[in-house]
Amino acid sequence: MTYDVAKVRAGFPALAEGTAHFDGPGGSQTPSPVAAAVASALTAGVANRGTVTAAERRAEQIVAAARQAAADLVGGVPEGIVFGRSMTALTYDFARALAKEWRPGDEVVVTRLDHDANVRPWVQAATAAGASVRWADFDPASGVLSADNVAGVLSPRTRLVAVTAASNLLGSRPDVAAIAAAARSVGALTYVDGVHLTPHGVVSVSSLGADFYACSPYKFLGPHLGFLHAAPSLLEMIHPDKLLPASNAVPERFELGTLPYELLAGTTAAVDFLADLVPGTGSRRERLVTSLTELEKHEAALLDRLDSGLAAIPGVRRYGAPDRPRTPTVLFTLRGRRPAQIYAALATRNVNAPAGTFYALECAKRLGIAETGAVRAGIAPYTTDTDVDRLLAGVDELAG
Repeated sequence: MTYDVAKVRAGFPALAEGTAHFDGPGGSQTPSPVAAAVASALTAGVANRGTVTAAERRAEQIVAAARQAAADLVGGVPEGIVFGRSMTALTYDFARALAKEWRPGDEVVVTRLDHDANVRPWVQAATAAGASVRWADFDPASGVLSADNVAGVLSPRTRLVAVTAASNLLGSRPDVAAIAAAARSVGALTYVDGVHLTPHGVVSVSSLGADFYACSPYKFLGPHLGFLHAAPSLLEMIHPDKLLPASNAVPERFELGTLPYELLAGTTAAVDFLADLVPGTGSRRERLVTSLTELEKHEAALLDRLDSGLAAIPGVRRYGAPDRPRTPTVLFTLRGRRPAQIYAALATRNVNAPAGTFYALECAKRLGIAETGAVRAGIAPYTTDTDVDRLLAGVDELAG
């Protein structure tokens, strides 16, 4: 079975502009079926959910379909899918809800590898509850956050461990299953930021051991919103602030206000697009496993090409260890050039590889790049050898 990148690219109207997009970690390009699904939901008769009118039933069907699609993507159950405005918003909501049960002396563990969306909500909720925050550090030379790094700061008072499944800055992938097992051994929950992992391979929330797994559809070809998965039995135990007339059923009790039906329709279409990246048979989950396994191979080959090309350019510094498990993401600087200069120069070549710290504040501080940032190049399902070569040519020219 061969991954046909030309066929995949044909689904993305934006690529006709000729730009090589390495900005997927901040938001991927959108295929036509996703845009069509959003438009269809907006232009069809839709009302608040119900069973009396056709418009009400259509809204119900959109929500049910999106829950099932999201569950298929992460290997969960539709009853455990909660939609929200973004992963950040969902994390704040759940931090506030969980913190209702925290007391002085309780502890919350966050890591210095994480995006701030999986750090600050927990730090602020813990502070408000009088709980303590403990920090798990990572090795800045390799970019590796080990299970031992986390286990070393756990205690019987640990209530929650917040950890990323993949660093949005370095791409490095902690052993989440081992971390979750360590957390479970002291009776703590694990909240996993899956935003940067989900677009790049097969996700199974049960294999990861994630009590909560949050991600963002707009990072995997979908529209701008977020969703979270947790076991329905766990969700039943959490009581967020909500409007009195609003449903107290799970998962609806966490979804404040009317859901954005058009974005849910787009999410379903994005999952379907991923499931059909390569020809396959079986259930949508089975086709997702097939397609995403082939996508991993495609992206790994491009990552090798990018890594070796950058290594051959004098003055390039790559962050993290290329031989460690990671997503197809490279963070680098070039001696004598500010990252913002590299970003701007590549843009003149129609190569989008942005520079910054990308909200991974603690990680950037640990790497020593909090002031200047670095250039981040992320490979996506539509990336080609030619795209990689264009980026390398641009960096090589800047290197002189």
